[in-house]
Amino acid sequence: MSRPLRLDSAAEQTAEQQGEQKQDKPFATLPGMDKTQEIRPEPRPGPAPEVERQAAAQSGEPPRWGKGTEIAEDGHFLAGPHSRTSELGRLVRIGADFVRGFRALHFVGPCVTVFGSARFDETHRYYALARDVGQRLGRAGFTVLTGGGPGIMEAANRGARDVAAPSLGLNIILPKEQRPNPYLDRWVEFRYFFVRKVMLVKYSYAFVVLPGGFGTMDEVFECATLIQTGKIRNFPLVMMGTDYWEPLREFISHRMIEEKTILPADYERILFTDSVDEAMHHILGAATGELGLLWEAAPRWYFGESGLQKPGR
Repeated sequence: MSRPLRLDSAAEQTAEQQGEQKQDKPFATLPGMDKTQEIRPEPRPGPAPEVERQAAAQSGEPPRWGKGTEIAEDGHFLAGPHSRTSELGRLVRIGADFVRGFRALHFVGPCVTVFGSARFDETHRYYALARDVGQRLGRAGFTVLTGGGPGIMEAANRGARDVAAPSLGLNIILPKEQRPNPYLDRWVEFRYFFVRKVMLVKYSYAFVVLPGGFGTMDEVFECATLIQTGKIRNFPLVMMGTDYWEPLREFISHRMIEEKTILPADYERILFTDSVDEAMHHILGAATGELGLLWEAAPRWYFGESGLQKPGR
């Protein structure tokens, strides 16, 4: 088995050579290829939030996927100060959420996260594009990571499954009526939304963003801000579905730069493209160059995580 590790010095080989040499060897092999392994902190989740049910009733559509539950722990956390005893208990639960994520993701290999709306079905061109992206990422050896839902997320996970690459979903606790998509090797839920966001950034070596709503936009600008402020290294942020993102691209490249609220270099960190080849070249170039990933033997585990990965022989 092979797995890339971050090194202090950049790899000398080109990105394309690295990808071609290892495209048929995924970095990690996860258990449960015929059945999703679920890691869930809440066995009996509640219904969708009241605010989402009201919005759905006004639009005449069912509640949107992945908007959380009615009694959400992170909602209590954000509702001002509580007793010191309850805050201490919450601190323990936050720590447990982080530990759950660390254990679930430590051995999955370098991930690329694909974001996008849950609203596009398999007949839509964005679904087809996301599935192609998932396939190409999987062939290059990356674990494909999404929010685990339908639409763009399902398409990317399905593309990874098409080429037998690891396919993961991470999200907050779902309402009892909702389920993750069927193309996951592992599904991990978190009590706290901000813990899930940390995990997506921590284990990803690139973000690929297809058309989506507020949640997608939130991830885009958080990533751009972390890169801009030097909190994370300059890893690829790829926006696909350029017709959808054109108004945003114009706003960033003209209005924001003209008003000097950002620098031209901030805009240049984002790649807008509909070419999967260009996206992969950009991602592999950064992974093996700027981020210094090489294919090496997988590490051993020492803290009981052996059930979280099955190494190749």
